[in-house]
Amino acid sequence: MIMGSKILFLPAMTSTNAYAFQLLKNSILPEGTVIYTNYQTTGRGYFGNRWESEDGKNLLVSIILNPSFIKPEDQFYISMAISLGICDFLWSYVNECTIKWPNDIYVKNDKIAGILVDSALSGDKIEYTVVGIGLNVNQEKFSKSVPNPISMHLISGKNFNITDCLNKLLTILDKRYKQLISGDREPMKREYISKLFRYNEWTNFLDINGSFNGRIDTVTDDGCIVIERHDLKFCKYTFKEVEFII
Repeated sequence: MIMGSKILFLPAMTSTNAYAFQLLKNSILPEGTVIYTNYQTTGRGYFGNRWESEDGKNLLVSIILNPSFIKPEDQFYISMAISLGICDFLWSYVNECTIKWPNDIYVKNDKIAGILVDSALSGDKIEYTVVGIGLNVNQEKFSKSVPNPISMHLISGKNFNITDCLNKLLTILDKRYKQLISGDREPMKREYISKLFRYNEWTNFLDINGSFNGRIDTVTDDGCIVIERHDLKFCKYTFKEVEFII
């Protein structure tokens, strides 16, 4: 198994992704090395957003990968594989799990997990990638600044063993990553698109020109989303250029 080839645990740290990059500057780590913690003092998501997590309640994990088989312009496939793996894991416990483009996992209209994929490039190749995952497991209360959080505990009423959840998640992610290694990308992309939050549903979005009604048509290999508008125009957006109005 690639995922979990080496596991490093610290009770607390600034962020698992930051710690992973710090380690990679000074040492060579086997692919699949996992860094996890009970608490992050400066956990973050995409675009500098803060990731809130109560001490010891959730999964806070970073995984080091060496996806040299993927071109830099196609690295969004890593996010696809990880997103699908988290959904595979959650389907054992919850219903209606979807992927909110580009990097969140939702149960119905609430956010249960976030993904942060950081890659270091060397020329035209990916030297290494650090995949950060924050998954709400046992947390019951969240600050009011977090708009729509949910956890496995709040959904099921059960408490979960964090270590058991980590081991199961790594096993499932390993299968998805090996699917990516095999070159089986088109089926993965089709499945990713089919599991998108509000896929093919007419819904409200917001872009630089204001709100509009549209529906998701597809996601490109480089991670852009294509939305069909009611006027039959197809608009392509990169990260942060469009957002859902929920």
